Order: sequence, then C-alpha cells, then structure tokens
Amino acid sequence: MLRIGTVVMGVEDVPRAVEFWTTALGYVLREEMDADWAVLVPPDGRGFGLALGLSETPLQEEPRVHLDLYAADAAEQAAEVERLISLGASRVKWDRYPDNPDFVVLADTEGNRFCVIDTAHE
Repeated sequence: MLRIGTVVMGVEDVPRAVEFWTTALGYVLREEMDADWAVLVPPDGRGFGLALGLSETPLQEEPRVHLDLYAADAAEQAAEVERLISLGASRVKWDRYPDNPDFVVLADTEGNRFCVIDTAHE
C-alpha cells in the first residue's frame, strides 16, 4: 500500500525556506542541503517529510495544494499563529472564511500558503 512520504514545495530561496520550516515544525535536515534542494524530516523519524525545491514558477494566489498544521485547541492555535508570524509568516487576507472558522490562513517566507487548524473546534 502506498503512503505519503514527502510533500514537496517550490521555493525561491531554499536556505530561507529551510530556516523557516525547521524552526516552525522542529524538523531537521535529512541530509546536507543543496543550493536548490533540501528535505526536512521529523527528528524522531515518524511522520512525513517536507522537501523544498528551487522553483521559478510563480505562486498561485489560491493554490490547489497546501499544508494544514494541527493545533490542539483555539489557545494553541492562536499561540502558534503568533509564533509563526514572529518567524516570518504573514496572515493572508482570505475572503472565503466561513462563519466561525476552525482555520487561519498564513503564508510562509516564500509566499506558500498553509493553514493552522484548531482541531478541537466544534
């Protein structure tokens, strides 16, 4: 049976993306990074990796694929959103928020969008 091993994101600056995502997720480099490629993995080896590849492709304003990062509850979600913003993420103006959303849309230092989800939301 297949399973997801790595999610790949295109970036303009691999070292900058590595700095953001290693700090954001607590991931480590799987091996030494190249100028155009790096693979990050959980330090305990459990879970999937995040590969960052040099890309000249323009960002999609509404990407078809993105990361969802899970927080235990609303308090953790709010704290994580602020922590990620302090690392260089930015809030995305999202006109598709439903009433009482369980997610916050952010963009990393490369402009790649991701969501922080309150998993206890009802």
